[in-house]
Amino acid sequence: MTDLALERRPAAGSRDRVEARPGDPVISAALVAEHGLSSEEWEQILELMGREPTFTELGVFSAMWSEHCGYKNSRPLLKTLPTESAAVVQGPGENAGVIDVGGGWGVAFKIESHNHPSAVEPYQGAATGSGGILRDVFTMGARPIAIFDSLHFGSLDSPQSRYLFDGVVRGVGDYGNCVGVPTVGGEAIFDPAYEKNPLINVMCIGVLPLERLIRGEAEGVGNPVMAVGARTGRDGIHGATFASEELDEEALDSRPQVQVGDPFTEKLLLEASLELIERDLLVGIQDMGAAGLTSSGTEMAARSGSGIDIDVAYLPVREEGMTPYEMLLSESQERMLLVAKPEHEADVREVLERWDLQAATIGRVTDDGMFRVREAGRVRVEIPVKPLVDDCPTYVREGVMSPAVAEARAVDLEAYGSFAADGDVDEALRTLLDAPVIASRRWIYEQYDTTVQTNTLAGPGSDAAVLRLPAAGRALAASTDGNGRHTWLDPRTGGRAAVAEAARNVACSGAQPLAVTNCLNFGSPLRPEVYYQLSGAVRGMGEACRALGTPVTGGNVSLYNETGGQPVYPTPVIGMLGVIEDLERCVPSAFQREGDEIWVAGATRDEIGGSEYLAACHGVVAGLPPAVDLEEASALVDFLVEGAADGAFASAHDCSDGGLAVALLECAIRASGGPVGCTADLDLAPAGADLSAAGRWFGESHSRVVLTCRPGGGEQLAAHGRHHGVPVSHVGTVGGPDGPCRLTGAGHTIAPPVRELARTYEEAIPRRMSEEAGITS
Repeated sequence: MTDLALERRPAAGSRDRVEARPGDPVISAALVAEHGLSSEEWEQILELMGREPTFTELGVFSAMWSEHCGYKNSRPLLKTLPTESAAVVQGPGENAGVIDVGGGWGVAFKIESHNHPSAVEPYQGAATGSGGILRDVFTMGARPIAIFDSLHFGSLDSPQSRYLFDGVVRGVGDYGNCVGVPTVGGEAIFDPAYEKNPLINVMCIGVLPLERLIRGEAEGVGNPVMAVGARTGRDGIHGATFASEELDEEALDSRPQVQVGDPFTEKLLLEASLELIERDLLVGIQDMGAAGLTSSGTEMAARSGSGIDIDVAYLPVREEGMTPYEMLLSESQERMLLVAKPEHEADVREVLERWDLQAATIGRVTDDGMFRVREAGRVRVEIPVKPLVDDCPTYVREGVMSPAVAEARAVDLEAYGSFAADGDVDEALRTLLDAPVIASRRWIYEQYDTTVQTNTLAGPGSDAAVLRLPAAGRALAASTDGNGRHTWLDPRTGGRAAVAEAARNVACSGAQPLAVTNCLNFGSPLRPEVYYQLSGAVRGMGEACRALGTPVTGGNVSLYNETGGQPVYPTPVIGMLGVIEDLERCVPSAFQREGDEIWVAGATRDEIGGSEYLAACHGVVAGLPPAVDLEEASALVDFLVEGAADGAFASAHDCSDGGLAVALLECAIRASGGPVGCTADLDLAPAGADLSAAGRWFGESHSRVVLTCRPGGGEQLAAHGRHHGVPVSHVGTVGGPDGPCRLTGAGHTIAPPVRELARTYEEAIPRRMSEEAGITS
């Protein structure tokens, strides 16, 4: 059909009678339940509509009132988070958040999950997760400059986990590599809690001149609504609903719901979209992500207080006989919805055709506040936009701590706090360096292009990735962090810790933390113990964000991450951004020169609860996780940022998994120029009273950093510590290449050769992923 035919259909906004499509299923209680709607929600729909919805309308409500799109169990909690600061240009509610980084430049960033699809089809699930988050960023007018991933899998001793891990890493890497966006950082966690339900979170960062910022809006009565990019197919139908239900053993039957990505089309779409925005040809633009055409159309209209009238007969499709239900709910990749300026509709077509992309005008903006969908002129959907988008039912539930958590918290950890001999300390240290949670991630990031676009100043392996900004002489630092084990033991502390650790990592590079995006990965909120985790973690995150001055600009909530009634660890993941005012003052994370002084900032306390030491060396998850003192966390960030700007540090590395001893050895193994030895006395580090040997060596107390400075530079470093009230101590010296790592503490001394430790650290993941280990589907 031609666009002229579109103009001849009934006028946009006319209230033609809504007709059910011949052959559509009869609406029944069972069908409503299959669409994830409760009987109470169905009654609310009937009251809103004043009639029984058609089957296609039921599909629309199912998608928009799912947890994935409607945030029905999380919205009341998310409203408690801070979202504003002087740096925030665009907060939650848009495709991505945007912060002002100075010089007329902004940074758009967001993190989202693709958990269920990746559990079913790891390669495509991860690849399309990367594609979706790229589109969220470039629809704000920003050019993507970096991808980060936060990956959680079961134990690599499991063939299933190795299969999922291999597929996901290839999916993230291949998609980013093909589009030409570097994957520069992230984290990979391995724990039996994620065995059948991996967590695949991907963050994208882009830069834009703030004058080019565009939003997903549908303004201007009569303005053309255009579908561009790939044709619509049947892949991904009901993906939003699929992501809002438990991943049971029959999930393999859901493979058709997993989308298939085409990164080469994505690259064309990226360049075409940025050209359209730069030439000011658009009113608004939005990715057809979760719920596809339904969510993009209704959300754009809702933001503008307008309506939208489309005819799916004009939607380019790649399969014969597709119904309006299928076309509206398809999540086929690499598609965008545009509202063009009417005088530039032909220009939009010209740009898209030049980039070899489909472009079809499928409707117009109206002023009646309705989402109206036609099929060759016949009205199949007519729903008020505002209640569909903004009035999804929300729930505040009762949360209770699970008996399993209460039991784990009450375990006496005294028996794990001491070592019988020096050899026991050495063995524990080697076990930790061999643990995939701590070991080198080189096997992952060598599959990624980390330097394309030539903006990467510090990439994978650093505490935070550092990227050159267009604003002269400035740089951006970013990190993703979260600890599900700690959050399981104490949700509020886990939420605080995710923010505090991400801020520390960014500040270690010399950057002032500015804002966060979050991805909340939890089980079913209908379970009181899971709702307890969710509400506690959000509360803790909010407290930390306020204390550190890092508001939330957006993100994603992924619930129902469980299989067979067993939820994953509650896992809040934080993506943190910060700015380095002078990129020449960027601080690396590993040791730099022989003879440099080693210092420790921040106090070690007797906190081995929930530690990797307990899990890897004793197979125990118990106790209370390390407390997060937010005043200490804020003071440490200020100390790191100001010390870096003053040139006081040669390196700075956060202490997290594995504690102080592991942090020291990571600095030595990853040293500039190759592994080096070191000498350090852990007893000299700032510490609380009654510290056990395990607490001193492997405790994971927060707000601690391993620092180095040039010989004789200690007083400058110490002065910054005094100024900010951060305890600092000189504990040792950086040694020469291939030397021993002589560590002393709590009556024990070990001196393993750094080359042996480096071999263990570097080979841990490749050994488990080798051909001999086997990767099976």
